[in-house]
Amino acid sequence: MANDIILETRNLRREFGALVAVADVSMKVRARSLHSIIGPNGAGKTTFFNLLSGNIEPTNGQVFYKGQDITRLPLHRTAHLGIGRSFQITNIFPSLTVLENIRLASQALGKDNFRLFRSHRYFKQYEERAWEVIHQVGLQARALMPARALPHGDQRKLELGMILAPDPELLLLDEPTAGMASEQVPELMALIQQIQTAGDKTVMLVEHNMNVVMNVSDTITVMHYGQVLAEGTPAEISANETVQQAYLGALYQ
Repeated sequence: MANDIILETRNLRREFGALVAVADVSMKVRARSLHSIIGPNGAGKTTFFNLLSGNIEPTNGQVFYKGQDITRLPLHRTAHLGIGRSFQITNIFPSLTVLENIRLASQALGKDNFRLFRSHRYFKQYEERAWEVIHQVGLQARALMPARALPHGDQRKLELGMILAPDPELLLLDEPTAGMASEQVPELMALIQQIQTAGDKTVMLVEHNMNVVMNVSDTITVMHYGQVLAEGTPAEISANETVQQAYLGALYQ
């Protein structure tokens, strides 16, 4: 595997009975890039992410992370290797504060991960890391608020902070702008871009907002019926007639 390829799939396939959700997908993701996966509902995007992160196992095929075969490793093992994963539905602890949420996320992959509910004063290193991340995602003014009291956009920032807390190299972000007001989207995407470039990280993004995808991506992969329909730069994808017919319609004609 080339040194600049952080993630690779080879003929990755997932069947649910007679339904083929992901159909023999082979893909390479460059390190330190922002790689978006797009496609209509039912294209297999979230299932593909689930296979990459170890949330489910493939029917066939392989997944390689930094040259290591991680095909059948469970979610908690891939997290320890440096893969952070978000989900379409916000995944936070609503009764805990912003600080507590991010501290626990940091602690979960540390040596004290079985002592999650001791006083935060006991875990100084995790609290220090939590404050670093809180400033990184711009939630310092809300650090002591319970997560349930945050506006939805800030809950999405909190979830991003929880993913960042263990300092992963690869972030799998599944619909990070889902449910957000349109005016909140640019701020979140600018934050994701800043994290990707400044932190020397790789971001894979599933996103329905085409303006977002076209503006932030280095590479775009288009999935359709579980298969890769096309792959290229935003300019190449927007000019691809097959993609226009299958997904983008007249938007970029």
